[in-house]
Amino acid sequence: MRKTRKAKLNPTDDEKVDLMRIAKSKTLPHREVIRANILLQYMEDKSITGIAESLNTNRPLVERSIDKAIAFGIKTALKDLPGRGKKPVITDEAKSWVLSIACQSPVSLGYAHEVWTYSLMIKHMRKNCREAGHECLESINKGVLNKILSKGNIKPHKISYYLEKRDPDFDFKMATVLQVYKEVAIVNEQKREQGKMTTISYDEKPGIQAIKNIALQLQPVVGKYKTLQRDYEYRRLGTLSLLAGIDLHTGKIIPLVNERHRSKEFIMFLDKVDKEYPADWKLRIILDNHSAHVSKETQKYLLSKPSRFEFVFTPKHGSWLNMIEMFFSKVARSFLRQIRVDSKTELMRRIYQGIEEINCEPVIFRWKYKMEELQTL
Repeated sequence: MRKTRKAKLNPTDDEKVDLMRIAKSKTLPHREVIRANILLQYMEDKSITGIAESLNTNRPLVERSIDKAIAFGIKTALKDLPGRGKKPVITDEAKSWVLSIACQSPVSLGYAHEVWTYSLMIKHMRKNCREAGHECLESINKGVLNKILSKGNIKPHKISYYLEKRDPDFDFKMATVLQVYKEVAIVNEQKREQGKMTTISYDEKPGIQAIKNIALQLQPVVGKYKTLQRDYEYRRLGTLSLLAGIDLHTGKIIPLVNERHRSKEFIMFLDKVDKEYPADWKLRIILDNHSAHVSKETQKYLLSKPSRFEFVFTPKHGSWLNMIEMFFSKVARSFLRQIRVDSKTELMRRIYQGIEEINCEPVIFRWKYKMEELQTL
């Protein structure tokens, strides 16, 4: 079966002149020169194969060029259709401009946003790129923007938090705490006698949620439930605070669970610690700068126990230096994880129970961070 010939082109005189000019051009893009020659030869009734051989190209290219001319007209056929052809190259200067914008606050450029969003950045780039001399960014999209920002290792749409050292004596206070840990480590490693003294790391863990299931909780059943089953809805019953100290020589936890953690509760904890050890021992406590630790009520209690307690304060915003935080992390990942109770009383009981179980196999935590630098602090 003979293939139907493509429709003929009917160019105007001006279009013929343009085609011949473009076909002989030495400066215009090569793809336009080839297309002009294809159309001229097609108008001379040459076959598709003949055109491809004479121009040292391929049949698909010849057919596409002719089809475009028939469908869209001769002038349109010489150019790339929208969305086709080589994408504009984004220069290094344009990329640097993008990164410089990303490193500025949107507020400083007149926007209400505190941080950039991709859509806001794209809008700003498209609006201002020509004035900045970077026309290649007029069609920038999210994918291109993401690549530029990723290569520059910039994430202007995200926030990371840092902690500024606001305590002028931070290094000195840190060295003091580390020195205490060093002394404890020497006693523990060499199994020396403690003497009439112990060291306790203390802090509070407030806001422990008492959460109650309002529907039956289902245990795993072979062939039926792979996991523990809970209803999505629950009831909050309030919170409790855990005041706890860990004896750094024995690993024993001394807990006090209460509704709050004011001076009153802190004094209750100190009184509990006082009863745990012989009356002639010195009790050294590492703790943070919470107001309850230095309140008038606390000072009054300490005056009633002269030379009994010695407080070693961590620097402001340096509570991470307190070893009790390791214990709090442990309980959050163990018996407090996903806990459900019917009352705050039950929550209190189970906290005490969990700590009692830990005390059956006490762990002596060891501090390692910056210990090798202790001599230079």
